[in-house]
Amino acid sequence: MKIGQIDYLNLLPFHIFLKKYSYYTKKKSYPAKINKMFEKKQIEAGFISSIKSKNKTCLNAGIIANKKVLSVLVCPGENKDDFESNTSNVLAKILHQKGEILIGDKALRRYHTNNNCKDLASLWYDKYKLPFVFARFCINSNQKEYQKLINKFLKTKIYIPQYILKKYTKKTSLSQKEIKEYLKLIKYEIKHKELKSLNKFLRLSKNY
Repeated sequence: MKIGQIDYLNLLPFHIFLKKYSYYTKKKSYPAKINKMFEKKQIEAGFISSIKSKNKTCLNAGIIANKKVLSVLVCPGENKDDFESNTSNVLAKILHQKGEILIGDKALRRYHTNNNCKDLASLWYDKYKLPFVFARFCINSNQKEYQKLINKFLKTKIYIPQYILKKYTKKTSLSQKEIKEYLKLIKYEIKHKELKSLNKFLRLSKNY
């Protein structure tokens, strides 16, 4: 069984959870690439960018930020989409934000070193008072199996071992405290408010 793995800090708890299930193989890449792999059925399941999840079979899990996210930014400079992202580029257009789009760990580093950027999740919340759903867990096959997996993940409190925190400190150039504080901003269960926000985003995205 193949799951697309977005190798960003925001999915670290999910990756730790999956380590318990050795029969799942992971295909690592950035969000836009995972989207393409999903479309071509090169993977069975994965967190797919919200903008690409329309009309797909998706479960009640996603990558969600409430009032801020820190890892999806629009920064001063030339208007430039992030090639790794689909949803964030459209979100910036919906919010009428111009500049360079940064996502993932590189955005987090920018936030903690030279933060002259705007947080897109924060701008969305200010305007609509809703959390923002950046991605959804979608499947191509084995729905029952993956639903069981997701249900268990959403009910499990994930402990991040010290050795993994040290590894990601080296990888991201963030402190352990910064990593822990960031992960507190990320939620994974899609409930009523999250679904309302997702549907609003998809409606607005039609114009872009």
